[in-house]
Amino acid sequence: MRAIDNNLIACSVCHQLLKYSPKKDKNTILCCPRCKSKVQSRRHNSIQQTWALVIASIIFIIPANLLPMMHVDTFAGSQSDTIMSGVIYFIQSGSWPIALVIFVASIFVPVLKIIILLYLLISVQLGSCKRHRQRKRLYVLTEFIGRWSMVDIYVVAVMVALVYFKGISTIHAGTGANYFLLVVICTMVAAMRFDPRLIWDIKECNMKNKENNDK
Repeated sequence: MRAIDNNLIACSVCHQLLKYSPKKDKNTILCCPRCKSKVQSRRHNSIQQTWALVIASIIFIIPANLLPMMHVDTFAGSQSDTIMSGVIYFIQSGSWPIALVIFVASIFVPVLKIIILLYLLISVQLGSCKRHRQRKRLYVLTEFIGRWSMVDIYVVAVMVALVYFKGISTIHAGTGANYFLLVVICTMVAAMRFDPRLIWDIKECNMKNKENNDK
């Protein structure tokens, strides 16, 4: 049983429960009395907006991994590194923990988020009511791991700020860092725009159809 079936909806910010009338408030944006946020029974155009952001993430992740993340200029010459070349460098130098952190945060996590969001979108649009609890957990996982995607950007920002010895050694952010930042932003916003309540809506709809057919 969903909250909306009992004429209740929850604020997405403070989780305050509000009385809701489907006939009266269907197209109305309510205001939460506790935090004054806008409250809707379902996020408007959630599927379309999530699809747009996921597709943008897929497009941006290609140059993010192919273009250099960082340029290092020293008196001995210049060197540019992509995410993968940085992982390989740390592996060859024996720094396995650092290589693992960079690989997980900069390659594994963004790709995993995109795959999970694609799965959630496709399953909702196909009307699947199987493994709804597992899909809810996957959605929570995308929100939890999203913050760790910023590790590579933080590293580049810190290195650029700290390593600046004109004529000796300087570090500049590469074009790949810009695309990687776009990937992180798009995947984080996509997870925010996806409405997990749609998973349960499909389940309830299929249950009601089954009950009607049995009658």
